[in-house]
Amino acid sequence: MHVDDVWEALRSVARTRCAEADPAHDWLHVERVTANARVIATSEGADVAIATAAALLHELFNHPKGHPESHRSGELCAEHAREVLRAVHWPAERVEAVCYAIRVHPFSLGVTPETLEAKVLQDADRLDAIGAVGIARCFATCSEMKRPFYNPDDPLCATRAPDDKQWGVDHFYKKLLLLEGRMNTATGRAMARERTAFMTAFLARFADEVTPR
Repeated sequence: MHVDDVWEALRSVARTRCAEADPAHDWLHVERVTANARVIATSEGADVAIATAAALLHELFNHPKGHPESHRSGELCAEHAREVLRAVHWPAERVEAVCYAIRVHPFSLGVTPETLEAKVLQDADRLDAIGAVGIARCFATCSEMKRPFYNPDDPLCATRAPDDKQWGVDHFYKKLLLLEGRMNTATGRAMARERTAFMTAFLARFADEVTPR
């Protein structure tokens, strides 16, 4: 299979698998993460093909939010990716590199990847969780889970521990504002810095609008 046909096949499978996904994990998310991965991989000297393939295939399978096996989504997605890559005759050692990146990328695992390409995917995926798009994704998920946007008594978690199982805005304090400091690469950290500043400004405005006068 010609190299262009291989990439088209991977894109086609990834897009088809995302057809019924929620807006936070749909094909547009995959495209954004793939674009981030290419930028970071190129800047950091990683294998761009492995990082790109991992980004394209990192949403092949997902348990729904709140599913008791959701912590295994990365592991199961990696197995799906292995099947797809074998079907297009990727070399075995490169298949494993892609699958490893997918397996360890979820934030919920708390794993620091060992390979540069896996670090790239993790950073690329985390970048899409912050900034303007990250805010949109956060509230899309909040709506899907039928959670109120904020705690009316303390919207920005000033005097309480954040609980993002109950309140949407709490997710910023539980996860999103922490991601800049948990990026693996210098490129990822630089890209995250501006997005984090935007979220901080958004939260200040949000608090101003929801605070009773």
